Amino acid sequence: MNKYLLAGVAGSIGFGAALALAPMATIASTDTYRQLNLFGDVFERVKNDYVREVKDAELVENAINGMLTSLDPHSSYLNPKNFSDMQVSTRGEYGGLGLEVTMEDGLVKVISPMDGTPAAKAGIKTGDLIATIDGMAIQGLTLSEAVDKMRGPVNSQIRITVLRKGEKKPLDITLTRAVIRVESVRFKQEGDIAYIRITTFNEQTEDGLDRAVDQVKAKIGNKLRGVVLDLRNNPGGLLDQAIFVSDAFLDQGEIVSTRGRRSGDTQRYGARSGQILAGVPVVVLINEGSASASEIVAGALQDQKRARVIGTRSFGKGSVQTVIPLAGGVDGALRLTTAKYYTPSGRSIQATGIDPDILVEQAADADSEKEANDRLSEANLPKHLDGQEGGKKPHVGPVVKPKAGEKYDDFQLTYALRLLRGQEMVSTATPAAPKPN
Repeated sequence: MNKYLLAGVAGSIGFGAALALAPMATIASTDTYRQLNLFGDVFERVKNDYVREVKDAELVENAINGMLTSLDPHSSYLNPKNFSDMQVSTRGEYGGLGLEVTMEDGLVKVISPMDGTPAAKAGIKTGDLIATIDGMAIQGLTLSEAVDKMRGPVNSQIRITVLRKGEKKPLDITLTRAVIRVESVRFKQEGDIAYIRITTFNEQTEDGLDRAVDQVKAKIGNKLRGVVLDLRNNPGGLLDQAIFVSDAFLDQGEIVSTRGRRSGDTQRYGARSGQILAGVPVVVLINEGSASASEIVAGALQDQKRARVIGTRSFGKGSVQTVIPLAGGVDGALRLTTAKYYTPSGRSIQATGIDPDILVEQAADADSEKEANDRLSEANLPKHLDGQEGGKKPHVGPVVKPKAGEKYDDFQLTYALRLLRGQEMVSTATPAAPKPN
């Protein structure tokens, strides 16, 4: 998936230590060396006898990538260029189309287009499959290679072929590449309610949220009735920014924990005293495009009873990728899944996602159960890691849809505004907001 949640940066680890362990470890290391000899034999045969000459670096890079991508959808090798691109993207400004993508069945699948980017303006949708780029088939390329082909000089054009559910024929779409300056946080006044949208979690998110809150206080002031925090189609980003946003709405308690393969690998992140907009009710909007850092925030505010979460089930990307520079970054980096995320109540986000308190569909004719099974999600990705709960659970709670014949530009947002104004009644009690300090 072309998105990065930097949970930590570690140094390289050598193999030598394993040789000093007990006899069983020695046996294991002997078997390891036998397997490495097998790899060496195959490497030499391909190098000498393949139909065309192949560079050593190409073989090694593809072998490393094959090893990592066989583990799960999010582990991968970043060559020096891709590592540099990743560092640029987390700063919130980079060149491209503005797509968050993953690989499925050899095709590039769209997680979500970013607001205001060429992809969003061209009508690219969540769930679209990109089959060709400038006439070249995607099949056979790695995700990194496909993403690299979608990038290029600013103002240059690119033609992609999209397979979309419900469309009988492939769609040919021409886009113009642009510098993607991701405005992480946006504020809009909805009468006496503050609408705050976070499109991604990058290095600009903390400052963006602070600016949005300043605008809320200046424009609405003491008349503020509630906050809608919109995390829909937000594919995630940096862990520290997800923690900051959660902390901004909490006074105390756990935000998220990460658990690795060893008991000693568990880390817990808690809220500090003090919060922005204390005592103001909050509604969080999520959908199937809300992933990773978005799910951390939604899960924390939901478990801590600080917000009502509405919309549809989130993506379920609950694994932690640690980015490990190789040779100081000269040889690129290893992006390795090292842990899973858990909400304050101990729920695993992985492959289960966050279920809203109130399932709110955008359309009157939506089939909630069928849509839930068909939606793009972590659980539907090949080789995904299982969550602690063992898979998706059916939604428990009220389901809301527009009435037949009613049309809305954004029914989920409309419902959130009504809920905060007390115009909607639900069968479950709305969480009580903390009292002001």
